[in-house]
Amino acid sequence: MPWSIAGDGVQLAVRVTPRGGRDQVAGLWRDAAGRCYLAVKVAAAPADGAANDAVRALLAKRLGLARGDVALVHGATSREKRFRLAGDPAALAKKLAELGQAE
Repeated sequence: MPWSIAGDGVQLAVRVTPRGGRDQVAGLWRDAAGRCYLAVKVAAAPADGAANDAVRALLAKRLGLARGDVALVHGATSREKRFRLAGDPAALAKKLAELGQAE
């Protein structure tokens, strides 16, 4: 799974496709090394943080979190990013499992 429990929240690995049409979660994705990511497509271009902001908004909406509870911690200029999700780790893990399977 592309997430791990980290203190009072969850760290989530995300693979972003900017200019990918409509904003959506596109399931799970593995790289050549076997690392797993939640695949996300956003319509925003990767300029001035617009795509990062779109990913934050999409994750917050789909997981029922406030935007302030979703923080980019690594990969500001990369397609592979790591977000910190604040909240109950067990509840977040359950929502992420459902999100990864539903798409």
